[in-house]
Amino acid sequence: MRVPSCEVLIVGAGPAGCAAAITGQRLGLNVVVVDKATFPRDKCCGDGLTTLALRELEQLGVHPTATRSWMEVSDIFLRSPRGKEIQLQLPQTRGQYAAVVERRELDAELVQVAIDAGVEIRQGAAFQQIDIEEDGARVQLQDGTIFSAKNVIAADGMWSPVRRALGCTPAGYRGDWHAFRQYFRADGKRSRKLWVWFEKDLLPGYAWSFPLQGGRVNVGFGVVRKEGIDGKQLAAIWDGLLHRPHLREVLGNIKPEGSHKAWPIPARLPKAHLSRGPVMFVGDAATATDPMTGEGIGQALESGRLAAQAVAEESQAHLAARRYETSVRVALQLDHRLAGSLSKVLAKPGLAETALRIANVNDWSRRNFARWMFEDYPRAALFTPSRWKRGLFNTQGAWVNTP
Repeated sequence: MRVPSCEVLIVGAGPAGCAAAITGQRLGLNVVVVDKATFPRDKCCGDGLTTLALRELEQLGVHPTATRSWMEVSDIFLRSPRGKEIQLQLPQTRGQYAAVVERRELDAELVQVAIDAGVEIRQGAAFQQIDIEEDGARVQLQDGTIFSAKNVIAADGMWSPVRRALGCTPAGYRGDWHAFRQYFRADGKRSRKLWVWFEKDLLPGYAWSFPLQGGRVNVGFGVVRKEGIDGKQLAAIWDGLLHRPHLREVLGNIKPEGSHKAWPIPARLPKAHLSRGPVMFVGDAATATDPMTGEGIGQALESGRLAAQAVAEESQAHLAARRYETSVRVALQLDHRLAGSLSKVLAKPGLAETALRIANVNDWSRRNFARWMFEDYPRAALFTPSRWKRGLFNTQGAWVNTP
């Protein structure tokens, strides 16, 4: 039986997998993507996009007008543990620094951009097993198809069947955060803004309301996983959250769309296995989510791109994986450690209140706190002079010259 071969087999067609596929195709690699889902498909997510994510999406060829629910965000409202409201504003007329888009639409658009670029994507094709060989790997799908690949990029999410098959998932690992979300139609005048509520009982987590086009909002909350917290307790938090007066004042009358959904968030990059032989783990499979905000799309896109670049730059599979691991740790690990440390600070209401009060001192502090929060530049840049370069703190957003 003839075994199809490729330079890069990507398992997973989410943001990380598509970023790797599009980048690899542009660099002249023979790329094949497989995913158990058929797109469009729902994906649990807060739907928020940071400046990092937007810049990566622009490079990949995604355009905001391609998705119905896309909502550019410039004003952010925070509510401190003691109830003080803070308004932050991102730079104006310099491109997009933050946006909200339904993941169902975003992921489908990324798949289409990849297909338009010439990438072969097999949808409805689930991973079964993997065998590492001297010159690459063999991957078998559940339908019996076997691929021979120089490198494999595992972009298959938090539960990563590829990572599990290779024995690289820590025993009992169930993520570092819990998150709930639900879509609503909301008629509150202030619901058209992006809101983050730092509730005392959720710290260092938070609740959010992110606006979408058409009067819709994505409402949810994220909390750090702790021993003893089970699904019933999380469901009770969710039920009570929606009845808190300050949330209802913003949202107004709400009409739910579908049911609420929960998902785990992986955020332990410094401890993670990022490669095994010719296999590279990207996005949630690399547990690359930000440990302070729970945001992971930007990290997924960047890690996927770096994986494809590493394959293009190295002739040997294991060297490509090693190059990828080095590059992704340089790009993300310092910021990840800093965010993890700050998350511990925000766990204490008094310290969280102080941090937000400092951020609210003047227009300059509010604007730059918003830019730091939305990953306009590396989070740990102030503490790493080696990363300083001209214009680092005066960058433009995405799609600056696009109407």
